[in-house]
Amino acid sequence: MAATADHSTTEASNSAYYVTTPIYYVNDRPHLGHAYTTVAGDVLTRWHRQRGEKVWYLTGTDEHGQKIMRTADAHGVTPQEWCDKLVEEEWKPLWQHLNVANDDFIRTTQQRHTDRVQEFVQDLFDKGEIYKGGYEGPYCVGCEEYKLPGELLPGATEDEKLCPVHKKPVEWLEEENYFFRLSAYGPKLLEFYAENPDFIAPASARNEVLRFVEQDLKDLSISRSTFNWGVPLPWDEKHVLYVWVDALQNYITAAGYGSDPERFAELWPASVHLVGKDILRFHAVIWPAMLMAAGLPLPKRVVANGWLMVGGEKMSKSNLTGISPQQLTSHFGVDAYRYYFLRAIPFGTDGSFSWEDFSARYTSELANDFGNLASRVAAMVGKYYEGSLPAATAAGAAEQAVADGLVTAAQVADRKIGEELDFAGGIAAVFEFIKQVNGYLTEQEPWKVAKDTSEEGQARLATILYTAAEALRATAVLLNPLMPATAEKLWESLGAEPELGPLAAQTIATVADWGRLPVGATVTKGEILFPRLEEKPAA
Repeated sequence: MAATADHSTTEASNSAYYVTTPIYYVNDRPHLGHAYTTVAGDVLTRWHRQRGEKVWYLTGTDEHGQKIMRTADAHGVTPQEWCDKLVEEEWKPLWQHLNVANDDFIRTTQQRHTDRVQEFVQDLFDKGEIYKGGYEGPYCVGCEEYKLPGELLPGATEDEKLCPVHKKPVEWLEEENYFFRLSAYGPKLLEFYAENPDFIAPASARNEVLRFVEQDLKDLSISRSTFNWGVPLPWDEKHVLYVWVDALQNYITAAGYGSDPERFAELWPASVHLVGKDILRFHAVIWPAMLMAAGLPLPKRVVANGWLMVGGEKMSKSNLTGISPQQLTSHFGVDAYRYYFLRAIPFGTDGSFSWEDFSARYTSELANDFGNLASRVAAMVGKYYEGSLPAATAAGAAEQAVADGLVTAAQVADRKIGEELDFAGGIAAVFEFIKQVNGYLTEQEPWKVAKDTSEEGQARLATILYTAAEALRATAVLLNPLMPATAEKLWESLGAEPELGPLAAQTIATVADWGRLPVGATVTKGEILFPRLEEKPAA
């Protein structure tokens, strides 16, 4: 019996697979929405590492702007002190807690960033892409963005207008600014979108951007003179750079722009910018236009995820719906947390968090389907073969069906996770395979076959248990990017490492090559992968 996966999708390129998250604003602690995007990027990059590719994963923090300055002032500290405290005590520890394997963490207050930012905007200024002017209009401090009058919501009074994102009153600002000639890049952007239809995903995000650019772009105010917490303009230090123009450049400054040409050539252009849909225009309109003006390559893809909702509202601190990830991991565990949000909410759409849905999926999919399968296979190998994996000598159509099911699961998961960023679809493919293996055991009834002491009966029992264990070997590899701690426990339980090597060294290309788990491997029944949940803790 043999089943072989299609290895064509794993060809390595000379460039690294470079994935970025937004750099998060450190005006408060991280919540589920921030963690959702960051875990998605971690799963994506771990998947590509298991393809054998060179990978670089960047995340970080956005630390300039008026909102940071006001928040720090409200807490009686300097903006830098506030940023340092939040980054070191909240943001970095959370990514470590969630087992996020980022390769770099960029802070916009770091000199490696600010020096390059000044060089970038000086170059645009020297090219005539930036000019001095004046601007007045409604401004949301929370968004750090001027708003169009048509975007605003009615407030408590006739004169009050609210930001559509934060639901808070906007301020009317009048100031002298420097402007980037964004209006000149509308036709160029539309041409680029037409030539690169996959640049923006999902389709709803692409359509939104097209409509926005087709309405004619206005020049972008890129400096502020009413406060000083930002990167000074190198030619006019009375102005600091607009926080978004500063922040967007983290993707190139971290990659070696202006400081390490060899590294920059390997990493840039980025393979995927992961962003929330509320900051899509910055990444799909302003950022590409700035890169065009600078003569730099554009990123390959901008993928916008939807909002996590609680009670019909976007999850955020300002709407009082922010939930700490630790509130969930302390109850469900880190790997279950990583699993749930990418399994339950199709990436790119809005989705509502539900404690009840999380509990139901944990019990049904993780504990019963997956965890119980691992436990009972290990228990039977221990009971009937003293923990030494037997050889499969009586394989037939049922075993071939399992091997074929693995090929399908691996190919679908690789396409959906690795290429389409359809995490829910890829995870579903793996768990369909897990259900298939459970069904195989139910049909084959090894506990009954064990009672047949004939040579034929014992050969059949050995084949059934080898098939199930080999299926778990592949499952550990396929779930390693999503649930690395759990997959490692399963790998150890199967006794795979002495001959196959560490789990991290296994590749997607060979995961469906049947029969890799060595006969005689020591299978042990370790700790329960997904223990029974206690009652929901009191709020």
